[in-house]
Amino acid sequence: MILILDFGSQYTQLIARRVRELNVYCEIHPYNKIPDLKDVTGVILSGSPFSVLDKNAPTPDLTKIFSEKIPLLGVCYGAQYLAKKNGGYVEPSKIREYGRANLLSINRNHELLKGMTEGCQVWMSHGDTIQKLPENFHIITSTQDVAVAGYQVGTDKIYGIQFHPEVYHTKEGMILLKNFVVKICENSQIWTPASFAETTVAQLRAKLGNDKVVLGLSGGVDSSVAALLLHRAIGKNLHCIFVDNGLLRKNEFESVLEAYQGMGLNIRGVSAAQRFYDALVNKTDPEDKRKAIGRTFIDVFDDEAHKIKDVKWLAQGTIYPDVIESVSVKGPSATIKSHHNVGGLPDFMKLKVVEPLNSLFKDEVRRVGKELGLKKEILHRHPFPGPGLGIRILGEITRERIRILQEVDHIFIEGLKKSNLYDKVWQALVVLLPVQSVGVMGDERTYENVVALRAVESTDGMTADWSQLPYDFLAKTSNDIINKVKGVNRVVYDISSKPPATIEWE
Repeated sequence: MILILDFGSQYTQLIARRVRELNVYCEIHPYNKIPDLKDVTGVILSGSPFSVLDKNAPTPDLTKIFSEKIPLLGVCYGAQYLAKKNGGYVEPSKIREYGRANLLSINRNHELLKGMTEGCQVWMSHGDTIQKLPENFHIITSTQDVAVAGYQVGTDKIYGIQFHPEVYHTKEGMILLKNFVVKICENSQIWTPASFAETTVAQLRAKLGNDKVVLGLSGGVDSSVAALLLHRAIGKNLHCIFVDNGLLRKNEFESVLEAYQGMGLNIRGVSAAQRFYDALVNKTDPEDKRKAIGRTFIDVFDDEAHKIKDVKWLAQGTIYPDVIESVSVKGPSATIKSHHNVGGLPDFMKLKVVEPLNSLFKDEVRRVGKELGLKKEILHRHPFPGPGLGIRILGEITRERIRILQEVDHIFIEGLKKSNLYDKVWQALVVLLPVQSVGVMGDERTYENVVALRAVESTDGMTADWSQLPYDFLAKTSNDIINKVKGVNRVVYDISSKPPATIEWE
């Protein structure tokens, strides 16, 4: 595998995604928690929000990597760190170098740059510049403003580049990454959805044996793909539970159970809406609502799990971004909202945890699901939060407010599908605001609820841009909502991107 050492860059996950697009497995680890190097064929040092000139700049111990002569590529901060550590000179840039640049000088015969063209566009994002390289370091590429845009250490397989090959704006970045990952590090491009499924099923079979496993299905792609992998490994020893918390979309409990028919899964549907409503009485704070829903789900799930004799494992659909965020460079990530599976179970649930997808990104989960034959309506279903509509109703949650949101959401989502827009959007949702506005219907004045529509485009949810849906679609949707849903007289459209906004409002 390729080991990516993370110094806190916003682009670190993107490096991993690009490496995996080459069908080569990789893992991200904090720079100060370097794992065993037994299977490591190459190392990439990420960029960083820090400066190598900072007093508390991250300083990894690369001794073992050097001693075992593992190929190494430093990107941005990684390149500056290697240069400064070995006696080079780094100083603050006179002008912060951020944005597009062009490689005006390229050693095109160089093993790292072979196939790249002079003048190709790259993306710079740094406040420091390497002014002087250490002895035995030599320049392999430059831009008009950056003399040391890339270098090699003597004849060793150690390289540094000042630009970011992983971002879209570096037009030939994948050529460079392929040169390093595949050719220099000598990796076979065999890590595919099919190979992942085959390997994972074999590992699960060996790990679980004849043990029983319980899994909470949500109707989403993550838990569904996890269920299919486990089902292939242990068959009827997998017990799936789908809980109706009363906060699902309109008719979703029935439609999800129907979608799972024919997949051979051992699944039980549990209606528990009233328990969740009771837990949410007088709760208006977002974190209070999330925690109340989470606690109630655990209670309901625990009650159902106890009806199955001798269960030893709890399966979860945890995916790789959850894992990365839980072991970030600065320790556990700042809590934006309580939602990740990572973090363990309550003490009273004496179950071991199995997470078949904890090495995959969201789009990789979908590719594995397609390989396993997962139905399209589940495979391409938009992400839906565990707390459901409970975090899309701002303020107090009541049966009436749930009804209003379910009806509005149904019109929006079905409208996207009928207009062939659903698959062009990564996630779409409706938020019921704790705001009422004046309106006019017929000759009467109204004072009713405001709803916000939101649709975003993204790859994995880490960043997202608002979707520029056609005006005529938005106009028709707004008209349908106001005419058909009693209690709503105003519709707005959210045009915030992530960051700075999150995708969900709560």
